[in-house]
Amino acid sequence: MKSSIKWLRSLLPIVLLSLSFSQGFAADKPKIRALLITGGCCHNYLFQSTALIEGVRPHVDVDWTIVLEGGFGTRGKAEFYNRKDWHKNYDIVVHNECFANTAEEEYVKGITEVHKQGLPAIVIHCAMHTYRAAKFDDWREFLGVTSRRHDHQSKYPTKVVNTDHPTMKGFPSDWVSPKDELYIVEKIWPNATPLVTAKSERNGKEHAVFWTNQYGKAKVFGTTFGHTNETFTDRVFLDTIARGMIWATGK
Repeated sequence: MKSSIKWLRSLLPIVLLSLSFSQGFAADKPKIRALLITGGCCHNYLFQSTALIEGVRPHVDVDWTIVLEGGFGTRGKAEFYNRKDWHKNYDIVVHNECFANTAEEEYVKGITEVHKQGLPAIVIHCAMHTYRAAKFDDWREFLGVTSRRHDHQSKYPTKVVNTDHPTMKGFPSDWVSPKDELYIVEKIWPNATPLVTAKSERNGKEHAVFWTNQYGKAKVFGTTFGHTNETFTDRVFLDTIARGMIWATGK
């Protein structure tokens, strides 16, 4: 069986890079067409994207399209969204972008409305702070959490608070994160369900670090971890993202 990876970049002119490889998969391994939106400030997105692709491969057979657009600052846009029916060929969108000061309502709602109509999503780390400057809540409702800041980097012990959810199958009860940021979750939206929490080292308050959300017709799986390259090479983190993809797509 053949999987493919397509990279789309517009940091300068748009360049399309196509990579393909052959890989044998078990007959029962789910096949998913995934769009990864990434870019913005603060993280090594090339490394994270490559690590994510390799990391979920033991669990899911994914045809990836990776869109790395918008530059490396806090205000940017993925021009890919200007394409007609940009979402039509995908089973899921993985959001790992970081554009905190992009706040144009028409642009943001053009993304969230597609998800509300039923396109599943994975949301990772700085996706929670993306569009943070927006005065409307559509993106935050889509995510399932509201977060505007984070604690320092540390290795955070975690607690599973929903052991029955299928994405938690195999999740260790004593997992300590790689060195990462703990996002301060101000609000859990009504259709979101925390799965795993971690405690602030500053005030002892617990915050969701993995959760699910129902946004309109779409299932959303989220995590606030993902700042460091170490996290993207952690087997527990990657296995959980893979299970999130399977759950969200119903595969």
